[in-house]
Amino acid sequence: MGKTVLIVDDDPTQRRLLQAVIEKSGFSTLQADNGDTALNMALGADGANIHVMMLDLVMPGRDGMETLEELQAKRPELPVIVLTGKGSIETVVKAMKMGARDFVVKPASPERIIVSIRNALEMKTLVGEVKRLKKTTDGGLTFDDLIGNAGSMRPVVAMGERGAKANIPILITGESGVGKEVIARAIQGASERSDKPFITVNCGAIPETLVESILFGHEKGSFTGANSKHLGKFQEAHTGTLFLDEVGELPLDMQVKLLRVLQEGEVDPIGSKRTVPVDVRIVSATNRDLAEAVKAGTFREDLYYRLNVFPIAVPPLRERREDVPALLDHFIKRFNAQEQMNVSGADNDTIELLKNYEWKGNVRQLENTIFRAMILSDGHKLKPHDFPQISGLAPAMPGKAEDALSSLVEKPDTQEDLAITFLDREGHLRTLEDIERDLIQFAIENYSGHMSEVARRLGIGRSTLYRKVREHELDVDTAKSA
Repeated sequence: MGKTVLIVDDDPTQRRLLQAVIEKSGFSTLQADNGDTALNMALGADGANIHVMMLDLVMPGRDGMETLEELQAKRPELPVIVLTGKGSIETVVKAMKMGARDFVVKPASPERIIVSIRNALEMKTLVGEVKRLKKTTDGGLTFDDLIGNAGSMRPVVAMGERGAKANIPILITGESGVGKEVIARAIQGASERSDKPFITVNCGAIPETLVESILFGHEKGSFTGANSKHLGKFQEAHTGTLFLDEVGELPLDMQVKLLRVLQEGEVDPIGSKRTVPVDVRIVSATNRDLAEAVKAGTFREDLYYRLNVFPIAVPPLRERREDVPALLDHFIKRFNAQEQMNVSGADNDTIELLKNYEWKGNVRQLENTIFRAMILSDGHKLKPHDFPQISGLAPAMPGKAEDALSSLVEKPDTQEDLAITFLDREGHLRTLEDIERDLIQFAIENYSGHMSEVARRLGIGRSTLYRKVREHELDVDTAKSA
């Protein structure tokens, strides 16, 4: 879905000029002719649909500065680009100090306006991602921060919120990649321990000889190589939450020691002469069927019942396909911020393609697939050929005529899709020479090198065609003269 820019200016001519420039670049626009109307729109019920505000500083009634001040107090995350006809340094400095992201001196070139809008959106995305990462690392991630709202996830959220209120052991089950750790962090964030440590242990990734030391700690000199004291994960998580990921992979002898810690509330570090009390909330996760593992004798029955007091089953992504568009949007924003990319979204065919895929690797597979597609993409929107492993289409390669000019032989969904063909990655027009070269190359390949047909379709003589082929140094090895 395209981003919306609210244009605030008392001059209708200026509003129309800005509207034409902004909408030509693929954005939607709304308009307001004064500060009061702008605030009502930005702070109203539909305010979330406004992504950037372009604000004139000089207006009758509530001027731009007053509008900016109130907006910053009530919705500081909305990027504001101020418009000024005076170009006063003092005015601009004051506006930037009050929270404006950028300024544009009227009259401004279309390129300057669009660059300012895109920079503001990228900064907003980056700020949002930083806040989310900070909440994750600080233990502040809650169930409100989960991406998507599929019906099959509502019982997970309801159970998680209930379990978070008590100090009860929780076992999260589900296939690999469904987001079990995210659920565990949301439980921590919704509990009274939200500001306490959240320590993660991947039980399947620890060498068997080091499991006891890593979990319970050791004293200096307790074994060969123990050159210093190590607290262990239980002591690191004291007063907080210990997340035991893939708990079903623990060796049987360590299962016995884990059970004792859960029962006694104390750990016995290797080489220590006394036990150490710990206050830890246990959240476990597994992609295995632990009940079957108990029957097979690979998981202790008493530990199973101790961990499985409050089970939460996370459904696979194929059972919550309606969450795919929201996850897609989230990952695009994240990678745009992290990798300084400029992908605005995906077209409808791509969204349907992703929704209908099985995703055996679940959310983790979707995340990695989107990252790869963004690297392959040669436009501002992801298309099916950017997902060759799913769509079966060949990825677009820069310089290939069939990719660069595909919208000329396939009816574009929107005018924006047609315009992208003639724009480079920065949104600027490609040169006429480059476009002509790609068009001729495409025609030669499309008509299997039959130069007479190529010349006829292009509306030029054969001698002119051969001259242009030489000028552009095109590959015509397969060309046929007839």
